[in-house]
Amino acid sequence: MARSEDQNRLARQRAKEVIVQAAIEVFEERGVSGASIAEITKRAGVAQGLVSYHFGGKDQLISAVIDRWFETVLGLPSVEGTPDEVLASIIDAVFMATAYAVPLQRVVIAMQQQPATRRLFAESEERHDDAVTVAEDAVRELFRARGAADPALEEVMLRSVLEGIFVKYSVYGDTYPLEDSRMWVHDLYRLPAPTEPLPLSVLRHTGEPRPRARGAVRDDTAG
Repeated sequence: MARSEDQNRLARQRAKEVIVQAAIEVFEERGVSGASIAEITKRAGVAQGLVSYHFGGKDQLISAVIDRWFETVLGLPSVEGTPDEVLASIIDAVFMATAYAVPLQRVVIAMQQQPATRRLFAESEERHDDAVTVAEDAVRELFRARGAADPALEEVMLRSVLEGIFVKYSVYGDTYPLEDSRMWVHDLYRLPAPTEPLPLSVLRHTGEPRPRARGAVRDDTAG
């Protein structure tokens, strides 16, 4: 029996998803330049021709991975409430994403820095520009409501702090004091201290924190 159009559409979506997930894994392990379409499709368990069919080529697949990162960041949930409550929920959502999306974070961080992929990142950013601007303006409005003298700069600096944390966590893995950093950021913005830790497997460190790159290597080995 022939498949319906809905079944064909779902099959195409599933194929694209497994290819993107395989690309994230291989890009993380080998870097973008060292990853081949053959290895990615082998990891995904699909024919090589499906990359051309669904994406067009390696650059377009890289762009799809970057798009996934933007969709993840822009899709972070927040709660309704006072400006302080909303700001706290945004901070916590970023920490959750930092812990759960380490492979994707590492891959896109590298793409932002490498000349060969920086253009692709800029192009993806342009595609998401309207949504990025809406998200920026929403956070700036929070800072305005909290009485900030320069809400735009406050938003930029908050983003810098949070991005810096997920860069460090991607480098140092489970030796980075993620939960303590969350408490520090809440205190930095004069927010009430969280009453519960985030539902993560990351343990809160005791004693002085000493991040080491071996933490990320241990994470990779365990995976």
